Amino acid sequence: MNSNQRIKDILIRTITYITSFISVVILGGILIFVLVEGLPLLNFDIILGDNKDTYLPSMKLEYVEDGDNFSYEPKDGEYFSKRYGVAVIDDKTLEGLPIIRFTYIDPNSPFRRTQGIGNFEGEMHSIDKGDVIISGVLLWSDSYLNDEGHINPDAASIPYQVKEGAESFIEKLDRTFYVASIAPVILGGGIRGSIVTTLYLIVLTLIIALPVGIATSLYLHELAPQNKFTDLIRSLIDMLTGVPSIIYGLMGAAFFIPLAQKMFSGQIQSGSLISGAMTLSVIVLPVIIRSTEAALDVVPKDYKLASLALGANETQTIFKVMLPNALPGILSASLLAIGRIMGESAALIFAIGTVISDDISIFGQGTSLAVHIWSTMSSENPNFALASTISIILLAVVLSLNLLIKFITFKFVKRYA
Repeated sequence: MNSNQRIKDILIRTITYITSFISVVILGGILIFVLVEGLPLLNFDIILGDNKDTYLPSMKLEYVEDGDNFSYEPKDGEYFSKRYGVAVIDDKTLEGLPIIRFTYIDPNSPFRRTQGIGNFEGEMHSIDKGDVIISGVLLWSDSYLNDEGHINPDAASIPYQVKEGAESFIEKLDRTFYVASIAPVILGGGIRGSIVTTLYLIVLTLIIALPVGIATSLYLHELAPQNKFTDLIRSLIDMLTGVPSIIYGLMGAAFFIPLAQKMFSGQIQSGSLISGAMTLSVIVLPVIIRSTEAALDVVPKDYKLASLALGANETQTIFKVMLPNALPGILSASLLAIGRIMGESAALIFAIGTVISDDISIFGQGTSLAVHIWSTMSSENPNFALASTISIILLAVVLSLNLLIKFITFKFVKRYA
């Protein structure tokens, strides 16, 4: 090797090392960012909880005497009302909006004996630890009673907004004789509905796409004559993998939504999980077809020839010899399809919509985890923490499926080895 060739080899190797290092750094940086932002929010409440906030009945509290009626040692960040026996802290929703959260309520606190108002008039309710206030607080000052001790119809209110914070809430609550309205909320923000929607889409899409894709691969590889026409079909299939997702979404909105409405007349009014699965099926078909063909190519031709020599016909050979031995590759194709389904967002925005729903039906709308990330990041205040949490869940699911398919593949390889 001359010196010029040696220099070229060193240069090429150096460039390879540098570009590989840059790729690792970028990918590692993205992963670290996702973990740092998302792990603090990752818990079962997020995974299993509803997304929609649950509003409890609006309540009122009757007259409370002034004075230090209750005692409690507030922790850091807590503010305690000695008059009402409740402690609260400043908190935020997953979207970053300010809220007031109850952290302690004395067993004898008036907040344990609230009365419903409006449609819940006459009902008894209780505010519990963990309940949240977003809005709807109406406080009345000492002038709630007049000099004779009777209710003053012209009593002055004490203006309060949640954005003022927990300290201001307690300070004004201690000056309050009468809480005319308070509406506690059980916060949502969970992604259970999006997880269920994603699983539905995976199952429905594979039910549609796998049989069609595998059958097409078997035809092209085993039955069709190998000529320019089949080569053209393969080229067109390869070309489909490069079509932008948004084009598939337009096709879903223009074709699959009306088709689903006609197929299930009266049950589907707009985009649905069915129309989304149909759209995704078209997207993943090229992946399944080409991966299955590649798996069939790997099966030794001697297996096929031996089967035919022993008297099996072509159909028996395909389904009892070729297909079982190609199964590891087909499972890999399924994994690639699942990864594409889970990561797809642009097409689903058109084919299903962006409605985050907790009540999931294949005839209704919903959002996959990827679309949920889009919805979270498309608001005026992008929520990087929640988007990162969902990303961690997506990565964990893909990794789990990868390991599962590797295990199944190992079992089949042992069986047919």
